[in-house]
Amino acid sequence: MTATVGSGLRNRRADRVHHASPQPGFRPDIEGFRAVAVLAVVLFHAGVPGITGGFVGVDIFFVISGFLITGILCREAASTGTVGLARFYGARARRLLPAAGIVLAATAIASAMLLSPLEARRVLGDGIASALYAGNCRLALRGTDYLAADTPPSPFQHFWSLGVEEQFYLVWPALIIATAWLMRRSRTGSASPLPYLFILAVVAALSFATSLIWTGALQPWAFFSLPARAWELAAGGVVALSAVVWSRLPTSVAAAAGWVGLSLIGVACAHLSGTTRYPGAAALVPVLGAALVIVSGCAEPRFGVGRVLAVPEMRAIGTVSYSWYLWHWPVLVLAPQVLGRPLGLVGSLGAVAMAGGLAMLTHWLVENPVRFAPRLRRSATLSLACGGASTAVSIGVALALLVLVPAPVGRGMAAPTLTLTAPETPAVPATAPHDEAVGQLVAQAQSVIAASAEIQAVPSNLTPSLANAAGDKAEVFVNGCVRSWHEVGSGECASGDTGSATTVALVGDSHAAMWTPAFEQIAVPRHWRLETMAKVTCPLLDLPITSPYLGREYTECDQWRGQILARLRDERPRLIVVSMSRRYGGDFGFVSYDQAWIDGLNRMVAQMRDFGSAVLVLGGIPDPHSTVPVCLSEHIDEAAACTPARPVAVNDAGIAAEQAAATASGGQYADLTPLFCTTARCPPIVGNNLVYRDDNHLTVSYARTLGPVIGAFVDRALAHS
Repeated sequence: MTATVGSGLRNRRADRVHHASPQPGFRPDIEGFRAVAVLAVVLFHAGVPGITGGFVGVDIFFVISGFLITGILCREAASTGTVGLARFYGARARRLLPAAGIVLAATAIASAMLLSPLEARRVLGDGIASALYAGNCRLALRGTDYLAADTPPSPFQHFWSLGVEEQFYLVWPALIIATAWLMRRSRTGSASPLPYLFILAVVAALSFATSLIWTGALQPWAFFSLPARAWELAAGGVVALSAVVWSRLPTSVAAAAGWVGLSLIGVACAHLSGTTRYPGAAALVPVLGAALVIVSGCAEPRFGVGRVLAVPEMRAIGTVSYSWYLWHWPVLVLAPQVLGRPLGLVGSLGAVAMAGGLAMLTHWLVENPVRFAPRLRRSATLSLACGGASTAVSIGVALALLVLVPAPVGRGMAAPTLTLTAPETPAVPATAPHDEAVGQLVAQAQSVIAASAEIQAVPSNLTPSLANAAGDKAEVFVNGCVRSWHEVGSGECASGDTGSATTVALVGDSHAAMWTPAFEQIAVPRHWRLETMAKVTCPLLDLPITSPYLGREYTECDQWRGQILARLRDERPRLIVVSMSRRYGGDFGFVSYDQAWIDGLNRMVAQMRDFGSAVLVLGGIPDPHSTVPVCLSEHIDEAAACTPARPVAVNDAGIAAEQAAATASGGQYADLTPLFCTTARCPPIVGNNLVYRDDNHLTVSYARTLGPVIGAFVDRALAHS
């Protein structure tokens, strides 16, 4: 696959190649630098205090990889006029895939043995994506789903960085080959690094601009995707292509650059955190630091940081850094499943130490024998076949386990469908008939809930199925109607009879949005326009709020509240329905049902009544205290194990206080507890309906089932107003 240029051209340009192309040679300081990167990552994941930004170790790996691989590619292009793709990818396959295949297969087997069937199937899907180096895209897609924010981390999650690297190296050799071909066509040869440097600088600039934009607008894609991360690998490539310049630096300047670079990395590890908007501009700190450390080593100053990095201890860690990186995360994630308890700091350090032992074994028994096998080194085809076989085996193991761990399906008798039938109401609205309608519908639900509380085996006709529960969410969660953490404003999110002059506004956090399917059923026959206005973890109450997800004051919530109240004041809907989670704890700056909460509810209802709208406050739903589909998949014949007692799931005193505050301000209140609980328990299955899609949100199916009784609450609120 390697094209060559004439020997005369090579001879005429030999001196230029020697002086201008990236310099070859083993760099012991870079091997030791890998130790800095892997130690930052594993200690950060172990929860060691003071290393809140240790995730920047991945950025260091990106810069190192960009430096080394760009040097290899451009030296070959300079000397031969092109790149031997088979040889290049064969070397990468021989170096990376066997060790990765071992870790992937072992992690898949351990996950299938230790996790619940539902979690295991999700994780095995992650493993297949990781084996194909597409795990980063899968994580980016999952990261855009607010409702998946509390999903336990996948033991394959760390493979995202390998996906970014390998995707980059599908693109970068092609660009080098194209550049070398253009240089030959223009008869300028392919020895000068300047054209390659120009192409790489353009890639870096475009990628960095993408990173800045996406960090604010599409943070998961900014963190996990190649377009927003390519600039970090390109930064290492730029250093490689200009290595000759850096090798001529005065030793004092080179030494200072290295120590400054290492200091920048230390600052990033100590001062960045999981709440930093990353990568964006913040990633400049570790990337610049890594580049300066490598630049310093190009000049090999006597008192440079490279002397420290090249000591045998650092090089020993750097040698096993790849395998240690592969092993440390699955060991940390799965060890608590083995022990049945969280690890704690000491346990986490023990886990990463055990992963280090596995890394040494993998290095000695797999990495080195394959990497340096003479027969494989002589044959790119055999190297590719070896890497492909490793990947195929790991994927095959995951696929086989998916067969052996089938999607959990209920084995109990088919349960009756809960169908609520609304009684006829008089043509002239009156308060008493609507109260009676609510009572009759609640009584219908209660009879089925009481029977469901005695269910042991999960019904065979469960709707949605446990496997499909995660996807059973209202459309507003995926079409942008529900604003995420960084988003403000409220777009046009109308349903029902969108041309109607009668508007009903459904307002609040994600617990308001989850009721949209029920309200759509109400709005269509009544010819109402339904507007959904929701923002994640942002109750509409005028309370100072911090965000544990962002680690700071939740300014976006304050701004959104003001925008929504101004919109409601201008539009004056006929009815405003307010709903919100009641799971807010002290990390938000207040607690659901505390006095500040109750006072805020009173003020909010009074303010909305001043707009001229009727106001209905929906009470909270019971807290199941588990991720219900996962719990039921573990207890397929014992649903009672996932059924909390009513005093645990419901705050009756808080509901009574809310009801008093809402009615005192002229609003109406819907106590929803009887639609979920008996006097003793709150079953996660009602009839054939799965109630929760996760640990706190309703399934679309159950929300729709409750549509008639929610409609009765709405009619009662309008009659009272």
